[in-house]
Amino acid sequence: MLGKRSTVSLAVAGLLVAAGCGGDTEASEGGGGTLTLGAIVAPATFDPSGSEWGNRAPYYQAVFDTLLLAGSSGEIEPFLATDWSYNDDGTELTLTLREDVEFTDGSALTAEVVKQNLERFQTGDSPDAGYLAGVEEIEAVAEHTVEIRMAAPDPAFLNYLTRDAGLVASAESFDSPDIDTHPIGSGPYLLDPGATVTGTSYVYTRNPDYWNPDVQHYDELIIRVFEEPTAALNALRAGEANGVKLVNNDNLAEVEAAGWTIEANELDFHGLLLLDREGTMNEALGDVRVRQALNYAFDREAMLTALQDGNGNITTQVFPPASEAFDPELDSAYPYDPERARELLDEAGYADGLTLSMPTSAVLGSTTFTLVEQQLTDIGVTVEYTDPGSDYIAELLAPNFPLAYMALEQNPDWQLAQFMIAPSAVFNPFGAEDPAIDSFLERIQFGDEQEQAVAARELNAYLVEQAWFAPLYRVQGSYAVDPDTTVEMLPTNAYPSIYDIRPNS
Repeated sequence: MLGKRSTVSLAVAGLLVAAGCGGDTEASEGGGGTLTLGAIVAPATFDPSGSEWGNRAPYYQAVFDTLLLAGSSGEIEPFLATDWSYNDDGTELTLTLREDVEFTDGSALTAEVVKQNLERFQTGDSPDAGYLAGVEEIEAVAEHTVEIRMAAPDPAFLNYLTRDAGLVASAESFDSPDIDTHPIGSGPYLLDPGATVTGTSYVYTRNPDYWNPDVQHYDELIIRVFEEPTAALNALRAGEANGVKLVNNDNLAEVEAAGWTIEANELDFHGLLLLDREGTMNEALGDVRVRQALNYAFDREAMLTALQDGNGNITTQVFPPASEAFDPELDSAYPYDPERARELLDEAGYADGLTLSMPTSAVLGSTTFTLVEQQLTDIGVTVEYTDPGSDYIAELLAPNFPLAYMALEQNPDWQLAQFMIAPSAVFNPFGAEDPAIDSFLERIQFGDEQEQAVAARELNAYLVEQAWFAPLYRVQGSYAVDPDTTVEMLPTNAYPSIYDIRPNS
């Protein structure tokens, strides 16, 4: 995905494409046949300390297990850890591990191995290493018991352990010179290096000694990398894939007419990130009236129809419907009103207009940026575009632009706050801060369950009022499966878990 955080730029932009040569999906009891998937991005490494989630999740799920599991209904389930509990103030997490798990090199899963994995991830070069930033100490207190001590409560921490931060590899592989290409995990499949072409095609075979055969639905898994999205649609038309994550919703009728089933979720919102909220790069954005004007500038219904064929829901809030923070009335807080937008710009001292610099990206579609420019021009805002190429995310986060169009995943409350709202959040690159927001975040972090929910709703309302963002819509993420395959979508990732892709038999 475009740059610093591919689990954001492609996963959240919903751009993972599955394609390839479909395999035999006739499955015997306990699994069988071949599942063929595809992606437009390859894993940078198979070393968990440098791993990413989102688009790259299937590569890692195939060979590694996570400490906890994200269920298709949104719940967190046991996996390598069978039980977990917090102390009274939420700063110490105790994990109880399975005692029957071996890695494919024959070594055993122990608390010490988990400790080493977590420490390597915390100090590694994964773009998500910040998930463990608040961890102060990890201790193996018994052979299969781990204690994780944190400086302060982290309401999203269990969710992180269902993602790349929770991946566990054999400790025997850490010093291996080929750890980047020869993963040693305890997962359902084994990577076949001889059949794999790095960057192009990844071939996995069934792990015969896997501890959880109920999630091994195939004997072979193939993930191919396709840089051109058209290749995925062509593979679908030819029946050469079992599952296809569609780049957009332009061809749903054609896909369904071909006998494929469309499964959907709403993981991402699309819109403007008004990053320079304190006006350090562009003084105008430091004025809430200007930010509100930008929100009134967009005909969201027309944008959703033009860019997503109407598949999604308009919104002016960044929190998803599954969130405690969500308020359905905030989906329409800024109706399309270019006259009101011009009035606000006039009140802020920009009656003669203003100029805003933004990046563009072919990945997000040229039509998107054309429509954004048109609607901003209508209220007197001149857009100056720069195309940073593959460095779109890196340039955005440098930060080298005061605002940018993006598609971002809508996380659970605290995770979303740490992702794009808190002063240290990845997608708050200017470090914008507000005492009221700090107060809301403190109540979410330290409050009980009821207080967390109340504070989350108040935070959401305040963000909309202060126009920290200009969301346009929640987009439908569409996943097509052939008649021989079924899938359950995840509410927390653009790509379904490989455990939830099954043959119809």
